[in-house]
Amino acid sequence: MGSHATLTVPTPERMGRLGRELAALLRPGDLVLLSGELGAGKTTLTRGLGEGLGVRGAVTSPTFVIARVHPSLVGGPALVHVDAYRLGGDLDEMEDLDLDVSLPESVIVVEWGEGKVERLSEDRLEVRIERAIGDDAGEDHDPRRVLLTGIGPRWTGVELGALA
Repeated sequence: MGSHATLTVPTPERMGRLGRELAALLRPGDLVLLSGELGAGKTTLTRGLGEGLGVRGAVTSPTFVIARVHPSLVGGPALVHVDAYRLGGDLDEMEDLDLDVSLPESVIVVEWGEGKVERLSEDRLEVRIERAIGDDAGEDHDPRRVLLTGIGPRWTGVELGALA
């Protein structure tokens, strides 16, 4: 169930644009699981999501705060940006983060969440960013491969292949 797409994203600018396009598909309560090595472009993608959702505040990696809430400026869902790297076994701790926002009414983006957030929701969008191998254009400009997997009834019939 769900849908899949694999995209090649040549530049950071395109990664941001992909985030903005992805934002158009997201609804309150959506959970986005973001994975990829350090420097792969997770924060760039999330920044684009924030722009697309019209939220307040600069989206930066939430490494030191675990979670950062970006309220909507346009009456849409808030963006909750979570770094699960230092969270314990699973995201029961999400409930303990005392976020001044209702998770079902927000879009939640979790970095480093593999094995931790799957229980939170049967519906989720998994976004894996990989460096495309075999390109010698240099560290900063090497293309990324982005694998999008929509899991659960929420993503059935959503056409992810139409993105970027």
